Amino acid sequence: MIILGIETSCDETAVSILRVSGDKNTPNIKVLGNTVMSQIKLHEKYGGVFPMMAKREHAKNLIPILEKTLSEAGLFKKADKKTALDDTKLNIILEREPELLKTFLELIPTIERPNIDAIAVTYGPGLEPALWVGINFAKVLSAVWNIPVIPINHMEGHIMSAILPEIKNTESEIKVRDIEFPALALLISGGHTELILVKSFGEYEILGQTRDDAIGEAYDKVARMLELPYPGGPKISELAEKERVEKTPERPFVLPRPMIHSNDLDFSFAGLKTAVLYAIKKISGELTEKTKQQIAKEFEDAVTEVLVSKTRKAMEKFEVKNLIVGGGVIANKFIRKNLKDLISEFQNTTILLPETGMSGDNALMIALAGYFDTTYTKNGLKKEDFRASGNLKLN
Repeated sequence: MIILGIETSCDETAVSILRVSGDKNTPNIKVLGNTVMSQIKLHEKYGGVFPMMAKREHAKNLIPILEKTLSEAGLFKKADKKTALDDTKLNIILEREPELLKTFLELIPTIERPNIDAIAVTYGPGLEPALWVGINFAKVLSAVWNIPVIPINHMEGHIMSAILPEIKNTESEIKVRDIEFPALALLISGGHTELILVKSFGEYEILGQTRDDAIGEAYDKVARMLELPYPGGPKISELAEKERVEKTPERPFVLPRPMIHSNDLDFSFAGLKTAVLYAIKKISGELTEKTKQQIAKEFEDAVTEVLVSKTRKAMEKFEVKNLIVGGGVIANKFIRKNLKDLISEFQNTTILLPETGMSGDNALMIALAGYFDTTYTKNGLKKEDFRASGNLKLN
């Protein structure tokens, strides 16, 4: 089965082509093509993602990225003659993406229908203007190529990112990592902090989630307080690690560990963010590099302790054999290390983490989720009338 994946939930435009075969539980995969284009540089001056700019960039980038990915997969072939298309239908689907429609009509009628069995596209959660571009692109490709579309929950994609093996090249097939159900998923990103019980692919139960700021959002907000550039997470981690290496004997800043002793599995980071703000306001004089290091370390220590504590509680309660961690924040080395240390407390339990480059938003995880959707759920390979859902839940 060959699946085209499309991801436009935030500020990465991504397209991939994945071939999946073999056993349905742990299939073999071969990456035929994979392209990710980041918009970080464009959003830096706003201190975060500007939704309408993200939407325009997706519309501008999707056709060039599709052409590149099809070429990489060996599926880009010029047609003998230009295909006649139903312009009325295409105009209706892409009425809000005129630039995408223009580039679509320039390329798609000139190439042969590629050998693709399904199109998997993110329909939420995320920025709705950005999501709509990917959804409409998938629908218009479906209309022209007569290929079914599978709507994918972005957070399910992040679960898939942890079972993707390390992909060093596109030359050979590799087997996805095995999961023993039920498993526990910790999803940590710019917009989400969730603990999910994975009963099987397509069957999820939210055990706990943030009541306010997501962990990645808290990192970015604290970074702005510390006058660090966007994206703030990597900058805070860099300063925190520098402070750990220097091993300053005193602990000038003590921040709370929100909800660490609560009986539930929910999270809250808004109070921690506010505590950082108050700590900065108490500083007389300039906010020095050393002070920034100390605050960054204390903040990251607090966040990590809460994550580890809540995850431990969930693992003890549900006696899972696999801990799956997904989302952009798991690129953080300190959090990764502490979660790995946590697993050592549980006999015969393994942790599944995304490989380098797979923790952020990408279309490979969306394509793989599309495969498991057709394998494990009742949705099957069919076109559906679905809409962008910015606050979509995983259940």
